[in-house]
Amino acid sequence: MTVTERKTAKTPATGGSRWPALRPWIGTAARLGLAAVWLVAGGSKIGDLAASGRAVNAYQLFPYDLAVVIGAALPFVELALGLILLLGLATRLAAGISAALLVIFIAGIVSAWARGLSIDCGCFGSGGDLAAGQEPTYGTEILRDLGFLVLAGFLLLWPRTPISVDAALGRDTPEEENDD
Repeated sequence: MTVTERKTAKTPATGGSRWPALRPWIGTAARLGLAAVWLVAGGSKIGDLAASGRAVNAYQLFPYDLAVVIGAALPFVELALGLILLLGLATRLAAGISAALLVIFIAGIVSAWARGLSIDCGCFGSGGDLAAGQEPTYGTEILRDLGFLVLAGFLLLWPRTPISVDAALGRDTPEEENDD
């Protein structure tokens, strides 16, 4: 069965499937949404890199000096991912890096929760140890990051979106993408 026959077989007689027409625009929304997440996350930390380092150190996964370096570098990585996704440049690569970071973040939050730490994840700000009487919101943070992971996963599967540098350069156009 050829691609055209497969597409025809899938298309109902009542006007066709909307998925091929909607998918690039859903992808654009996912790309811009994930870009906004990274830009806000990185932007909220860039003004106080020491606090970002302390937030990473609060997870108690790395030696202090390494945690400080990771914390200082992370806002720049997040801002770079946000800009790349905003532009729609190398979207699949940016989505893959995003997915990897989100899995690491989720694992870190799960680890902190399992070890009974009482910290703020530092995802959108300084983070670190919570004040006495404050309760961590690990479940909410994990669900939020899983939602962001879904956006990254969508872009890994379907990175081709209109209104992007990739589209302007003639790379990764929706018409070239397999509908499966």
